[in-house]
Amino acid sequence: MRKVVAVANQKGGVGKTTTSVNMAACLAGEDCRVLLIDLDPQGNATSGLGIDRHECDRSVYDALVAEESLEDLRIETATKGLELVPSTADLAGAQIELVDHPQREFQLRRALDEFDAEYDFIILDCPPSLGLLTLNALAAANTVLVPIQTEYYALEGLGHLLNTVELIHEHLNPALSLEGILLTMYDGRTNLSEQVADEVNTHFGDLVFETIIPRNVRLGEAPSFGMPITEYAGSSRGARSYRDFAREFLERNGHDRFHDAAS
Repeated sequence: MRKVVAVANQKGGVGKTTTSVNMAACLAGEDCRVLLIDLDPQGNATSGLGIDRHECDRSVYDALVAEESLEDLRIETATKGLELVPSTADLAGAQIELVDHPQREFQLRRALDEFDAEYDFIILDCPPSLGLLTLNALAAANTVLVPIQTEYYALEGLGHLLNTVELIHEHLNPALSLEGILLTMYDGRTNLSEQVADEVNTHFGDLVFETIIPRNVRLGEAPSFGMPITEYAGSSRGARSYRDFAREFLERNGHDRFHDAAS
């Protein structure tokens, strides 16, 4: 059974796309079959995997608006076991074009329901908003992973996001649950990062992943080279942290067999 994970936070700059790309790559590195779907019109997950979005003839837009098959839209990446459905500039207009569609919140779910390809995990990189594209992701996903940066306004807007998840669970997608919260951009040199991490753990307890993603120069550089951190700087703290996170995610999901096979 494949699992669909929406990586969402309406705040920008929290490490959402960095998490989507590197989570997908690290899961592939654990012998999982992974599909990453870039739902952000900015297309950073697409370029972060070394794909020139300007050279893509088709994208996830064609699945949402033209109702084409995802099977025909996926492309291989340089990372073994990881495929991508890219984003292009056309996606920016999808919310307007779908506004009068009677099933506008369910276009991605329809596409995934009709998609027979075998993956262990499908990762949905959502835009930094709670608009129609994110609603499509939440209506199609099994769980929501929320990256939170360990900075001053970390919890700002989180309540709104969690309320939205609860409403979608009640009215659009009863299968939707919260995967957990991932702390990102942690700077061990500051008291603030430690205080924010403590506050998030106090509020959310076991929902918070034990792995914390540090603020790391290599993580910031990797997208400009079109590589996941594990390929750009595999021995860096950022790479080690995302590998640890992927393994913790697998253990939480009862998939020990993947890194048993990889070890």
